[in-house]
Amino acid sequence: MKLPIVAGNWKMNTTLSEAISLISQLRSRLEDIDNVEKIICPPFTALRDAHEILGGSSCKIGAQNLYFEGKGAFTGEISASMIKDLCEFVIIGHSERRQVFGENDTTINKKIRAAIEVDLTPILCVGEQLGDRNSGLAKDIVRNQIKSCLAGISEDVVIAYEPIWAIGTGMAADPAQIEDMAAEIKKVLKSLHPGDRQTLPIIYGGSVTTSNISAFMQNEHIDGALVGGASLIVDDFVDIVEKAQDAKSKSE
Repeated sequence: MKLPIVAGNWKMNTTLSEAISLISQLRSRLEDIDNVEKIICPPFTALRDAHEILGGSSCKIGAQNLYFEGKGAFTGEISASMIKDLCEFVIIGHSERRQVFGENDTTINKKIRAAIEVDLTPILCVGEQLGDRNSGLAKDIVRNQIKSCLAGISEDVVIAYEPIWAIGTGMAADPAQIEDMAAEIKKVLKSLHPGDRQTLPIIYGGSVTTSNISAFMQNEHIDGALVGGASLIVDDFVDIVEKAQDAKSKSE
């Protein structure tokens, strides 16, 4: 049985003092929940404090982004080597990075390579816009994203399927849509590396809540969730972790 993954993406939220308080509460509440890979992804400003607070705990830390160059005149950027001692995971290719900051599959491929070089595990985000889905192009979009972003890469990554139209809208994809796309993602991974890559974990993100996580986790192709807004609320995130563990155990 794969270990379910529940990652909390805080995005551009929390001051340092707020982050420290939230991380401390989550450590206390999540510590005894076994058989779940619990990942907290705070802003860069809180990574060092998260590393200190969560050291020796069962919770892991992820960064929300990185730049693909190792160092240099890149004002405002953070390299993989700068964060490698503070976290184990890094989110790469989130739709907000693509849409707001203009990142493309080529850039994302470089970022994945940079993360792997320092032994960080990338969480690669892929997903279609609502117009793509309504036009029947959702699978083509996601298939091309995965092929381009993982071109020449054979190391392990986590795939996060996040339909853009579901992120922060309260309109989550339904379980059937998620199952269909997750099965397609596995086909793509198998075509890239027959025999091993189709076992990479696939998690779902997009308006994940305490009320829908159980239905998502009952899907045989889904191994966890990338949680946005609900990860900033201690009770909600803890409940999502507990329900993910419970639902996955029952479905295996």
